[in-house]
Amino acid sequence: MPFINVKTNTSVSAEKETSIKSALGKAITAIPGKSENWLMVGIEPEHILYFQGDNAPAAMVEVSVYGQSNPSAFSSLTEKICTILNEQLSIEPSRIYVKYTATQDWGWNGSNF
Repeated sequence: MPFINVKTNTSVSAEKETSIKSALGKAITAIPGKSENWLMVGIEPEHILYFQGDNAPAAMVEVSVYGQSNPSAFSSLTEKICTILNEQLSIEPSRIYVKYTATQDWGWNGSNF
Protein backbone atom coordinates (compact mmCIF):
# COMPACT_ATOMS: atom_id res chain seq x y z
CA MET A 1 0.00 0.00 0.00
CA PRO A 2 2.57 2.61 -0.90
CA PHE A 3 1.72 6.14 -1.95
CA ILE A 4 4.25 8.38 -3.69
CA ASN A 5 3.35 12.05 -4.07
CA VAL A 6 5.60 14.25 -6.20
CA LYS A 7 5.33 18.02 -5.85
CA THR A 8 7.42 19.96 -8.33
CA ASN A 9 7.65 23.54 -9.49
CA THR A 10 8.17 22.40 -13.09
CA SER A 11 5.52 21.70 -15.68
CA VAL A 12 4.84 18.05 -16.45
CA SER A 13 3.42 16.99 -19.81
CA ALA A 14 0.96 14.09 -19.99
CA GLU A 15 3.70 12.00 -21.61
CA LYS A 16 6.18 12.76 -18.79
CA GLU A 17 3.48 12.12 -16.19
CA THR A 18 2.93 8.63 -17.60
CA SER A 19 6.68 7.98 -17.78
CA ILE A 20 7.20 9.08 -14.18
CA LYS A 21 4.26 6.96 -12.97
CA SER A 22 5.64 3.89 -14.77
CA ALA A 23 9.20 4.44 -13.53
CA LEU A 24 7.98 4.87 -9.94
CA GLY A 25 6.01 1.64 -10.36
CA LYS A 26 9.26 -0.18 -11.06
CA ALA A 27 11.24 1.73 -8.42
CA ILE A 28 8.86 0.88 -5.55
CA THR A 29 10.12 -2.71 -5.68
CA ALA A 30 13.22 -1.40 -3.88
CA ILE A 31 11.08 -1.83 -0.76
CA PRO A 32 10.60 -5.55 -0.07
CA GLY A 33 7.01 -6.67 -0.55
CA LYS A 34 5.94 -3.51 -2.42
CA SER A 35 4.86 -3.45 -6.04
CA GLU A 36 3.01 -1.32 -8.57
CA ASN A 37 -0.08 -3.49 -7.98
CA TRP A 38 -0.84 -1.49 -4.83
CA LEU A 39 1.03 1.73 -5.61
CA MET A 40 -0.85 5.03 -5.79
CA VAL A 41 1.03 7.94 -7.38
CA GLY A 42 0.22 11.64 -7.17
CA ILE A 43 1.95 14.22 -9.34
CA GLU A 44 1.49 17.90 -8.57
CA PRO A 45 3.17 20.00 -11.29
CA GLU A 46 3.75 23.74 -11.16
CA HIS A 47 3.60 23.69 -7.37
CA ILE A 48 5.04 26.76 -5.67
CA LEU A 49 8.39 25.55 -4.32
CA TYR A 50 11.42 27.54 -3.29
CA PHE A 51 14.62 25.78 -2.29
CA GLN A 52 17.80 27.52 -1.20
CA GLY A 53 16.09 30.85 -1.78
CA ASP A 54 15.12 30.39 -5.42
CA ASN A 55 12.55 28.67 -7.58
CA ALA A 56 14.89 26.75 -9.89
CA PRO A 57 13.53 23.26 -10.70
CA ALA A 58 12.98 21.33 -7.47
CA ALA A 59 10.80 18.58 -6.04
CA MET A 60 9.41 17.42 -2.72
CA VAL A 61 8.53 13.73 -2.78
CA GLU A 62 6.57 12.05 -0.01
CA VAL A 63 6.56 8.26 0.23
CA SER A 64 4.05 6.63 2.56
CA VAL A 65 4.15 2.89 3.17
CA TYR A 66 2.14 0.42 5.18
CA GLY A 67 4.37 -1.55 7.51
CA GLN A 68 7.76 -1.12 9.09
CA SER A 69 10.45 1.42 8.27
CA ASN A 70 13.29 0.00 6.17
CA PRO A 71 16.16 2.54 6.03
CA SER A 72 18.31 0.63 3.52
CA ALA A 73 15.35 0.10 1.15
CA PHE A 74 14.35 3.74 1.58
CA SER A 75 17.88 4.80 0.67
CA SER A 76 17.74 2.71 -2.49
CA LEU A 77 14.35 4.15 -3.42
CA THR A 78 15.61 7.71 -2.85
CA GLU A 79 18.39 7.10 -5.37
CA LYS A 80 15.86 5.75 -7.88
CA ILE A 81 13.43 8.64 -7.35
CA CYS A 82 16.19 11.21 -7.83
CA THR A 83 17.33 9.48 -11.03
CA ILE A 84 13.76 9.37 -12.39
CA LEU A 85 13.09 13.05 -11.71
CA ASN A 86 16.46 14.06 -13.11
CA GLU A 87 15.94 12.08 -16.31
CA GLN A 88 12.28 13.02 -16.81
CA LEU A 89 12.19 16.63 -15.55
CA SER A 90 15.86 17.70 -15.45
CA ILE A 91 15.71 18.30 -11.70
CA GLU A 92 19.11 17.98 -10.08
CA PRO A 93 19.15 15.38 -7.27
CA SER A 94 20.57 18.06 -4.96
CA ARG A 95 17.24 19.90 -5.36
CA ILE A 96 15.03 16.95 -4.40
CA TYR A 97 13.83 16.10 -0.91
CA VAL A 98 12.31 12.68 -0.23
CA LYS A 99 10.32 12.16 2.97
CA TYR A 100 9.28 8.71 4.22
CA THR A 101 6.42 7.74 6.48
CA ALA A 102 5.78 4.15 7.56
CA THR A 103 2.54 3.37 9.36
CA GLN A 104 0.70 0.39 10.82
CA ASP A 105 -2.61 2.21 10.28
CA TRP A 106 -3.75 2.04 6.64
CA GLY A 107 -7.29 1.96 5.35
CA TRP A 108 -8.61 0.68 2.03
CA ASN A 109 -11.93 -0.43 0.65
CA GLY A 110 -13.93 0.64 3.71
CA SER A 111 -11.75 -0.96 6.39
CA ASN A 112 -8.22 -1.02 7.79
CA PHE A 113 -5.50 -3.58 7.35
